[in-house]
Amino acid sequence: MDLLPAYRRTLTAFADQVGQVGYDQWAAPTPCPDWDVRALVNHVVGELYWSVPLFAGATVTEVGDRFSGDLLGTDPAVAARDAAAGADRAAGEPGALDRTVLLSSGPTPAGEYLHELMAECLVHGWDLSAAIGGAVRLDPEAVRECSRWFTGRSAMYRSSGLTASGMTPPPDADDQDRLIAAFGRDPGWRAEG
Repeated sequence: MDLLPAYRRTLTAFADQVGQVGYDQWAAPTPCPDWDVRALVNHVVGELYWSVPLFAGATVTEVGDRFSGDLLGTDPAVAARDAAAGADRAAGEPGALDRTVLLSSGPTPAGEYLHELMAECLVHGWDLSAAIGGAVRLDPEAVRECSRWFTGRSAMYRSSGLTASGMTPPPDADDQDRLIAAFGRDPGWRAEG
């Protein structure tokens, strides 16, 4: 699988989902207990904005608090599209995926970082869809690649508190539900009301 095209599809899908959020849904709960819809979208938009200087070689210290606070402004859909477009350009720069990215966890191969970003868009894209009552189907190829990648990292993610304990999906669960469960979410979660 070619990682960059799959990542690009997840960026587009996430930005499109943000455009589907109703004006009365921004304070709705999400499968992430500490975040409502606006906080969840702000988190992903922030991760995408961060990727631009990080792919360009900046350190976390150099970026500083540039992407702190509310990044969505009065038009979250525009902010999400802008962040996705910038993240797409940064990852697609010639040689960008051959670099080492300087994350807070230490020097990281850019391909590994791209997997992390794809997981952010996929899993939080599912969170967003569940929160607003959507029935989104995530990109199947990206789901399979993310699942393959996450299998070797799930214990580290859980022990560091980046994800909740994995859930056991039903035996007949599809790839998407298995991925969502691996990231500690109940694939059957739906917003009340």
